[in-house]
Amino acid sequence: MAPPGWLTTRRRSATARSVLAGEAAAEAARKTSQQLEQEREEASAAEAAAEAAEPEFPVVGDTRAAAFFDLDNTVMQGAAIFHFGRGLYKRKFFQRRELARFAWAQVWFRLAGVEDPEHMQEARDSALSIVKGHRVSELMSIGEEIYDEYMADRIWPGTRALAQAHLDAGQKVWLVTAAPVETAAIIARRLGLTGALGTVAESVDGVYTGKLVGELLHGPAKAEAVRALAAAEGLDLARCAAYSDSHNDIPMLSLVGHPYAINPDTKLRRHARDRDWRLRDYRTGRKAAKVGIPAAAGVGALAGGTAAALALHRRRR
Repeated sequence: MAPPGWLTTRRRSATARSVLAGEAAAEAARKTSQQLEQEREEASAAEAAAEAAEPEFPVVGDTRAAAFFDLDNTVMQGAAIFHFGRGLYKRKFFQRRELARFAWAQVWFRLAGVEDPEHMQEARDSALSIVKGHRVSELMSIGEEIYDEYMADRIWPGTRALAQAHLDAGQKVWLVTAAPVETAAIIARRLGLTGALGTVAESVDGVYTGKLVGELLHGPAKAEAVRALAAAEGLDLARCAAYSDSHNDIPMLSLVGHPYAINPDTKLRRHARDRDWRLRDYRTGRKAAKVGIPAAAGVGALAGGTAAALALHRRRR
């Protein structure tokens, strides 16, 4: 039989341990917060110093140089295929369950900041099944409307300024994206860029078949497209620039003499710092203020997108 008072003693001991655990956790959190803040300040100062030390670029009048820009989360916030899907849903091209799949892919993209192959495959298959049997001219016309409705306000001003600097220097500027080439061409034209490299969907007599020509323009395929275009245009890749947010585009970025990591995911940021590539992040408070983007607006948009996807998921269940 337990001695008298043992339960009270045990409770006091448990309370003491809880207090100790709580105090230790609070102290660790405080130190971690201070360390993270210091790291952020050092990273911010390093990026600012790198910007100030950069030579004048792009070089005016260098016609053998060009710039290649990834689209999703580099030029535009979010994924082009998702925004295109929203526009098609509004026009009753497909049902709510397909919209939910697009929504989940977009939420993943915005939360994780990476292009997940599984989500990209699902988005591709959904898009191909949706456009099958439709005329290319019809989708091009609708694409113009969708750009105005869902994409125009999501262009990163900072990246847009970088592209314009190349144009002002007399250089050609190309989008390079896994999005459909028709969608990419619309965005490039509306931004005043030279053109676009994108995924090519098969069509016969102007009607989509629901198949691709080759594969998605993603990862190494982007690098091959840039290499082929550079050869056709007589460009010197060592004098060209490339911009992307994703480590999947390291093959493309490694081709050129002036690689930039824009809004980079974790792997690309690490890779870029190891190789002294230039970094630009228009998602942070400092950068957002610099290019006129309210930081809170980005947070609100993310929360809204997440809530919308969760609501759709609950309805499906």
